Amino acid sequence: MKLFYDFHIHSCLSPCGDEDSTPNNIVNMALIKGLHAIALSDHNTGKNCPAAIAVGQKNGLVVLPAMELATSEDIHILCLFERYEDLCKLERHIQTTRLRVRNKPEIFGRQRILDENDQCIGEEEDLLIVSSGVSVEEAAALVRGFGGIAVPAHVDKQSNGLIGVLGAFDYGLGFEMIECREDVGVRLPRIVDSDAHYLWDISEAEHCIEAETCSAHGVFSALKAMCGR
Repeated sequence: MKLFYDFHIHSCLSPCGDEDSTPNNIVNMALIKGLHAIALSDHNTGKNCPAAIAVGQKNGLVVLPAMELATSEDIHILCLFERYEDLCKLERHIQTTRLRVRNKPEIFGRQRILDENDQCIGEEEDLLIVSSGVSVEEAAALVRGFGGIAVPAHVDKQSNGLIGVLGAFDYGLGFEMIECREDVGVRLPRIVDSDAHYLWDISEAEHCIEAETCSAHGVFSALKAMCGR
């Protein structure tokens, strides 16, 4: 079946994310836009994924757990998972390597952790938009080892994109898929996402994947098949 998607959406847990980007608002906006599957992908964390997944299940929207990993080189890597437990393994790993800088909400924005009713249940004290301590050379294998798919994010952008930072795409890094809007000549499957930091930026129903079922397993299996697995 054809499923419209947006696998790169930030919530209010990302310091650069809008305060209105709560799990309920994100899920409902995605449904308004006509999407079938999304991924919540905050910077270096997945702590708002359980709430978004729960809201999605109540409303018939597939929500994959994800994060946008910032490598040591400040390259952004979209890390997609089928199960939240596997994303947690990656998050626990980078907790031991991530640069520790106390967040200044008045400068960078709040980093709010919400429940499925959009109630604040905590805040991340350390700034999330910093290096994870994971190099781009180890990112693909690390994420795959935890059961995920590592996707270089917005490679058609100069800022924080793999090509913009390194000057060229290195196939030896082991990535199986890329994210970009414009064709950059990389011979890998690609997905097109919004990188939404505001609700109105979430994608319209324009880009789709073919999946056997409209479920987390079906969507993730389709992505793995695109990667040749």
